[in-house]
Amino acid sequence: MTIHRRRLLGTAAALPAACLAAPAIAQGEPLRIGMITTLSGPGAALGADIRDGFTLVVKNAGGRLGGLPVEVVVADDGLRPENGRAIAERMVRRDRIQVLTGIVFSNVLLAVAPVVLGPATYISANAGPSQLAGEGCHPSYFNVAWQNDNLHEAVGQYVTQANVRRAFILAPNYPAGRDALTGFKRFYRGEVVSETYTRLDQLDYAAELAAIRAANPEAVYIFLPGGLGINFIKQYAAAGLRGRIPLYGPGFSFDQDVLPAVGDDALGCFNSSQWALDLPVPANRQFVDTFEAEYRRLPSLYASQGYDAALLIGSAIAATRGRIGDRDAFNAAVRRAEFPSVRGSFRFGNNNHPIQTIYMREVVKDARARVVNRTIGTAFENHVDAYAAQCRLPA
Repeated sequence: MTIHRRRLLGTAAALPAACLAAPAIAQGEPLRIGMITTLSGPGAALGADIRDGFTLVVKNAGGRLGGLPVEVVVADDGLRPENGRAIAERMVRRDRIQVLTGIVFSNVLLAVAPVVLGPATYISANAGPSQLAGEGCHPSYFNVAWQNDNLHEAVGQYVTQANVRRAFILAPNYPAGRDALTGFKRFYRGEVVSETYTRLDQLDYAAELAAIRAANPEAVYIFLPGGLGINFIKQYAAAGLRGRIPLYGPGFSFDQDVLPAVGDDALGCFNSSQWALDLPVPANRQFVDTFEAEYRRLPSLYASQGYDAALLIGSAIAATRGRIGDRDAFNAAVRRAEFPSVRGSFRFGNNNHPIQTIYMREVVKDARARVVNRTIGTAFENHVDAYAAQCRLPA
């Protein structure tokens, strides 16, 4: 695992005034924000996008969040829970970092949460395991992205409405993978002909493709993030299945971290997301334009979540005038979510997970022949996750 520190500075563009509303603060050490994320292995692109989306907000604000100079301490967990926990212990107990974010994978977050929650506030920019949404919810844990099941629930709803009667579903065998297929089945009313779990580091899907061919379903649903999805989609097309059996997934199996590497093999596939490049929201247009200008690539939904996480933290820093050690006041400011989300309107439910609209998208080519997603409809509006009723935090 690696750790590096940087005081992020930049003047590329101005953020909305709401994130810069804190009065001038005394000169001193910058506020340190811990970012534990995956920067190596098959999930490296996901962590890089979260980091880059977060960093863009800080750069655009001249190295500040909420008017306060910040230093983002970035560490690579290598997709290993034991690494994430060791980094968290160092950040919280030795370095006294009080705000953390960035974890991609739920198995890493579940290892980190017991160390972080209480001494610090954790803002998830991705991982949303069911264990932290229901009875295990915590006043210092917030998820700016989703609860793991949400995007899968949306596709289950969509294919049911499309009268898909037989589906083959597949995901890696780890907490988010199990949440994924649970979410899909919660809203799918047809027959699941096979519920298949693969290794989290698996890149060869010959056996699974043979099983799909033998089952001959009306649709295949996958949750395979990052490099896993790249390999599966390419192999699915090479096996001659793409034109025969429609392929569905959540946005994180069909977004800009995956599509440039997959290319035309992803065309015509369908996926769900709470965010899209083409959402007609002013904050989103600013985000997409500034991200592409800064990094010379289109942002993914992971980047949008890193960006929103930074804006959310900045709003709470501004509201508390930088007094993040007042845990109750800082958490209350986070929960108010007074920031210009790239999704437009944003609010937390009682379990500190978003109540939000989830869209359906199709993979197409844009006017510049780039493989991208186009929004084609809405699966859910004001969707509340299935575990919120189990959370005992006040509404």
